[in-house]
Amino acid sequence: MPALDSSPIESVWRPGRPVPVGTILGPLRRGSGDPTYAGFDGAVWRALQTPCGAATLALAARPAAGEVHAQAWGSGAEWALAQVPDLLGGRDDPTGFTPTHAFLARTARLHPHWRIPRTGLVFEALVAATLEQKVTGREAWTGWRRLVRRYGSAAPGPAGARGMHVLPPPQVAGAVPSWEWLAMQVDPTRSATIVRAAARVTALQRTLELGEAAADRALRSLPGVGAWTSAEVRQRAHGHSDAVSLGDYHLPASIGIALTGAPVDDGELADLLERYRPHRYRVQRLVELSGVHKPRHGPRMAPRRHLPGSRLPA
Repeated sequence: MPALDSSPIESVWRPGRPVPVGTILGPLRRGSGDPTYAGFDGAVWRALQTPCGAATLALAARPAAGEVHAQAWGSGAEWALAQVPDLLGGRDDPTGFTPTHAFLARTARLHPHWRIPRTGLVFEALVAATLEQKVTGREAWTGWRRLVRRYGSAAPGPAGARGMHVLPPPQVAGAVPSWEWLAMQVDPTRSATIVRAAARVTALQRTLELGEAAADRALRSLPGVGAWTSAEVRQRAHGHSDAVSLGDYHLPASIGIALTGAPVDDGELADLLERYRPHRYRVQRLVELSGVHKPRHGPRMAPRRHLPGSRLPA
């Protein structure tokens, strides 16, 4: 990693195997214009709002050596470095996942070192998942960008000068007025969920200490968080291997085509994946990595145009 224009703290993680950083962290990126995620200088960069404050984390893989070199800036830098092994799937255990289906076996062979990340940042994951509830990806990512840029702060270290920003802390996000959420193209249902989550961030973080079923129940006790949102949060913040996104608009068709040759509905998907417990999310992600999806016939779902911010640039 080249020299940078400020002084980070550094660490090296040596799992003894190649670590495909971009593949592992890909689900954390909220669209191509995500101000919290970037790739430059041969590294993947993340701007984080950690429990200890804002941080920027740069991760550069050294596959031949089986190492990942990490640099971090900001008040949350030490926290971010301590989380690197978890972030890159160090806790993920694929033991017991033996895909007998030819498609899954082939895809798993193509990604032998992929692991499920665990960010340890429940509020971050919940904000992102809530913004994606029942809207197009474009609309969700617009809301994310506007929230981060308007209410977040410039990322610590050199990333800030390159346009990266950190998600606002819970106390700031929770105080955003209702009309400002509308200007960010976020409807009252979704914004209310985020505001409630901001008031319960300590309890949300405690779900990291729970097993998959208990964490799911705790997350779903928050009004506005259902099965799909809980799964999306747990995939990223908790690293849960069984947190499949049932209820997703596209997922049943994609997995159905990959495993049966035809789209399935949500109930059929649940039946199809039952044999893969406790690795149902592992199946989901392998299908996503394969690029298999239902062919599009006709126009995509149009973004909503009735919100005040829907005609403004992102």
